[in-house]
Amino acid sequence: MDSSGRPTVEADVFTDGGYLGRAAASTGTSVGKSESSVLRDGDLDMFEGMSVYKAIENIESILAPALMGMDVMEQEKIDRVMIELDGTRYKSNLGGNAVYALSVAVLRAAAAVKGQPLCLAMAEQPLRHISVPASNIVNGGTYLDRTLAFQEFMVIPYDVKDMYEATRVIVEVFLRLGKIIKKTSGKAPDVGSYSGHGIPSDDPFEVFDMIAQAVSELGYSQNVCYAIDCAASGFYDESEGAYLYRGALVSRDEIIKELVRLAEKYPIAFIEDALQEDDFEGFKKLSEQADALIVGDDLLCTSLDRIEKAVMMGAVGGMVFKPNQAGTITEALEAAEYMTERGMLVMPSNRAGGAIDPTEKEIGLAKEMYMAKIGAPRSGPRTANFNFLCRLGEELSLPVANVREMPFLSRLKPKLKQRG
Repeated sequence: MDSSGRPTVEADVFTDGGYLGRAAASTGTSVGKSESSVLRDGDLDMFEGMSVYKAIENIESILAPALMGMDVMEQEKIDRVMIELDGTRYKSNLGGNAVYALSVAVLRAAAAVKGQPLCLAMAEQPLRHISVPASNIVNGGTYLDRTLAFQEFMVIPYDVKDMYEATRVIVEVFLRLGKIIKKTSGKAPDVGSYSGHGIPSDDPFEVFDMIAQAVSELGYSQNVCYAIDCAASGFYDESEGAYLYRGALVSRDEIIKELVRLAEKYPIAFIEDALQEDDFEGFKKLSEQADALIVGDDLLCTSLDRIEKAVMMGAVGGMVFKPNQAGTITEALEAAEYMTERGMLVMPSNRAGGAIDPTEKEIGLAKEMYMAKIGAPRSGPRTANFNFLCRLGEELSLPVANVREMPFLSRLKPKLKQRG
């Protein structure tokens, strides 16, 4: 079962030396149409159509026999075999969930052979920092008969000495915000779809004002900046060519105007998926206007062809790194390296329907990614991310990457106040 309680594919890879790599395929709740496919059986009598027995059969009858005897240290070679066996752009033949579960299991088997945690086994040099957490604390959706279009509102600590302090800042802001929402609405906030607070307002300015109030009351105004994941494809009406925003259909230019205003008023580090997932021109327009980094998730889908197009157009300055979107570890790393080589943000994120022990955060550490989306400080899979990063930071005496030092956030820096 994945973290959303749905059937998923889990694969075990054993080496001749008796080492085990085990991994499950992740998928999102908000899924880009250019992601590798999730092969489900569609039998409504089994898990309401969500069972994955066909994908499992494809591993047992096609993929596993082809991989027997290969060396788990040759990740790219193994991934290329699976890509060729599937033969489709989105792994729709054998199932992206079948291919991805095996790809990650191979990666973990190689780490087991080395006798190291995955992040250390993959690293080409000693780790220098912990990725700073971008934590979702407010979720969009419908609460108290109001609909907030934007999917996630995040806080990002800066000028903190270690992961423990970063976690404390996030958790305290989250708890204080809950009290402010309760005082404002007269009831405790709902639990949002992504474990953040559901907030009783459809106005993102009111949301950020409440978050800013919590930050200010705690004395963290010089320690916290913000981010938004609009997930705009979710409120885009394709038939109308417009966005359903605050109870009305509005144009792309109106969404851009709203986001530019938000970035002017608040210290927003990045805006993710600001527009529907095929609007490369719109992303370019927003990138030219907003005082925030424009980041692609559904727009890019960790896929090199879409990333190359967006970068050449000047549409984005960063990407969300979700390896299962690409289908294999090799393809995902190629996409990440393309962005990194051009001085852009690569930000790992686990999925809403992720495996309970996802790999994204560890790959991000190994590849020295500066920032990681790690969810709200609530629910098992999400708090596990906080705890893992705290432990690792303590064991290796690592600082947290500082937003103030990230070159791709140059537009944000004038808004950041110096601590103390």
